[in-house]
Amino acid sequence: MAGAVRQPIDVARLSAYIEQNVDQISLPISLKQFGHGQSNPTYQVTSATGLKFVLRKKPPGKLLSKSAHAIEREYEIIKALEATDIPVPKLYCLCEDVSIIGTPFYIMAFLDGRIFEEPWLPSLSPEERTLIWKEAVHTLAKLHSVNLTGIGLHSWKRPTSFYTRQIKALSKTSEAQASTASQPGAQNVGKLPYYDQLISFFTDHKTHPPDVRRLVHGDFKLDNLVFHKTEPRVIGILDWEMATEGHPLSDLANLLMPFSWEPQQVPFLTSETLTSELEELQSKFQPYNVAGIPSMEQCQEWYWGGVDWDAGGYLDWGVAFSNFRTAVVMQGIAARIVRGQASGSKAREFARQTLAYASWGYARVEKLQQRLRLRSKI
Repeated sequence: MAGAVRQPIDVARLSAYIEQNVDQISLPISLKQFGHGQSNPTYQVTSATGLKFVLRKKPPGKLLSKSAHAIEREYEIIKALEATDIPVPKLYCLCEDVSIIGTPFYIMAFLDGRIFEEPWLPSLSPEERTLIWKEAVHTLAKLHSVNLTGIGLHSWKRPTSFYTRQIKALSKTSEAQASTASQPGAQNVGKLPYYDQLISFFTDHKTHPPDVRRLVHGDFKLDNLVFHKTEPRVIGILDWEMATEGHPLSDLANLLMPFSWEPQQVPFLTSETLTSELEELQSKFQPYNVAGIPSMEQCQEWYWGGVDWDAGGYLDWGVAFSNFRTAVVMQGIAARIVRGQASGSKAREFARQTLAYASWGYARVEKLQQRLRLRSKI
């Protein structure tokens, strides 16, 4: 939902640019800012004729992580996918001239559909819940069939494995975020809970899944999908800034991460570990208690039916890593709040979830370590 503009931009300069470069937008324009999404400021642009468009830009100021705000990369992958059957918004322009509104930005079509922020889908019937989840899983399987070279992105191929790159980047980013403070001498954001234990486990390559390489979205989840207004059909995948050649397990684990919220799977967590927002999520997303929400096993079955690779028992490892990675993302939101760069209207709510995601990740790591110890004794 778009509302008041929290991070103003120069409308006059933007309008002058649009007049010269985007014929589809009639002036004058009006702006609103979307509240959902925590990385890149995103605006609804309404033209004089009432047509709506979307503008995404980098945050202002010096950025702690360039890879987390890769507007140009996001534009490149959406452009490459326009000629495929992967649902993406139509693009109109990419502007890398920072003199226009202070940072690079691009403009794309506004998709008039539904975005489900709550994975238990409270507004839908049981039958619709099942169909929405099935469509999300099938859309992911279809994405993982895309050939990078075939869509002109051979340059995206990487010599090293995805998880090796991810761990190196996440550790560097987390350490920079931990030391962030509003001013010299002020209290900093602080170290990620269980950081040393998590890094120690994930840097051990012997625990890693076998290397598989596909185009991955980087943050594939239900609320990054736009569904048709009445049909259980994805009409657009959003938020491509972290897309890369990577392990498809990362996308699958990220999509299925809500299943790690089940209390019986993380018994040591207490209410002190959770924020009120996550307590609500944990209580409401219960696949075996909410009619129509499929089981994790059912989601996997749908996915495996559409791809040519197998996780080989590494899904728990992938979910543990996704929890760790999400904890770093939430820590990053806390750092952007401190630096005055927070984009979303719910930034503080998300920042408070850092502890819970780190705890869930560590709980799964402990279980994985127990399994490894048992195997070594056999």
